[in-house]
Amino acid sequence: MSTSADTVSPSRYLALEQLERVSHDEAFVERLAVDDADERARRQARELVAGVTRQRRWLDFVLAKAYNDDYEAMESRLRQILRLGLYEMLFQSTPTRALVHQYVELAKQTLRPGAGNLVNALLRTIDRDREHIPTPDTGDEAKDLAVRHSHPTWMVRRWLKRFGAEATPELLEWNNRRPMYSVRINPLRTGDDAVTTWLDDHDVVYTRSPHLDDHLRLRRLQPLVQGDLLDDGHVAVQDESAGLIVRLLDPQPGDTVLDGCAAPGGKTMAMAGRMEGDGTIYAVDAKEERVGLIEEAAEAQGAEALVDTEAAELQAVADREDPPLADRVLLDVPCSGLGVLSKRADLRWKRAPEDLDELAALQDDLLDAAARLVQPGGLLVYSTCTIEPEENEERIEAFLARHDDFALESAEGYVPDDMVTAEGYFASLPHRHRIDGAFGARLRHVPS
Repeated sequence: MSTSADTVSPSRYLALEQLERVSHDEAFVERLAVDDADERARRQARELVAGVTRQRRWLDFVLAKAYNDDYEAMESRLRQILRLGLYEMLFQSTPTRALVHQYVELAKQTLRPGAGNLVNALLRTIDRDREHIPTPDTGDEAKDLAVRHSHPTWMVRRWLKRFGAEATPELLEWNNRRPMYSVRINPLRTGDDAVTTWLDDHDVVYTRSPHLDDHLRLRRLQPLVQGDLLDDGHVAVQDESAGLIVRLLDPQPGDTVLDGCAAPGGKTMAMAGRMEGDGTIYAVDAKEERVGLIEEAAEAQGAEALVDTEAAELQAVADREDPPLADRVLLDVPCSGLGVLSKRADLRWKRAPEDLDELAALQDDLLDAAARLVQPGGLLVYSTCTIEPEENEERIEAFLARHDDFALESAEGYVPDDMVTAEGYFASLPHRHRIDGAFGARLRHVPS
């Protein structure tokens, strides 16, 4: 896409290009990169794409109400341009006159002059009536909330039943916020004082995690990237919920640990730090290219001596005549990811209700395999980054019904008390605990 004209900012061209990639190629928003643009333009484009992707259903509702024709029949590129313009108008502080001019020009240059006229008319009409933007009012509470907060209706319907009419909007609003990032200080490379001194010296605003003494919260990661703290392995991006899963496993120096779905290696590296460089971590993942990410992380973070990797299906490892046995096994299974929607802007549109059943079957298979890799007396921790019972509590209940040689242990003492459920599971809820949603269960191997 040409950016020769000076009238449209490069970031808006890039945002349009990336939205089309997400739509047509099913690219992941957080992995998008454009090599021929400066970092500022790339960052602005990523923010626009993430915002439009989160708010897409609400933006389409407002645009459809203002359009005097069939909005669904509108060509895709024109719809993306209008979404971008409306997102900036409603959610950013860009002066209306400037942004309308930009998107009119973008439509003219990437489509035709008449498309620019339509963008001008629609955006200015909505701006004039900004105080009277319509709200969804179908009489279906779930659908109206889903449109207003830009989520699939099926998700909202589930959460209304479970969390109620007061808490569900809080969850939806959390998912639509610009995410807060968390980094873990890597004790194999540095210490708390060195990292916080560097942040203070570079005027990077941070706060300490209220849950984990080795985690810091930041709004922006860019200063750490530019300062090489990430590349040098001094810190690693890791949500506090993931750090709490590692605390639930509680690996100790000298342990033999198996990480059953290890890539990209964030929890593997956190375990290495907790083990103080003493012990063995057997990191297994089904995809060879993703195992490479674990190896890169181990090298960067000083954990090569602890981590032994293998590209293999966990079920195949468990089926071996002499499978490796571990004191502690972490099984962080593939899941719907419905606890991390604030960071995965596009994920809400990629999931369907039937995915939960398919994932549950895979999760059961992986649990059965992982159980065969735990030493007698050892510990298996099952974890997810979802808040859905079908992938969490129901999987553990079904597992215990199949395996009378395992017993559930309480998460109490390993994670904050308000994240321990009545049954003894670890469960974090984004709208309640202000971190990603996650689940974990401690399962002790107690053969008779």
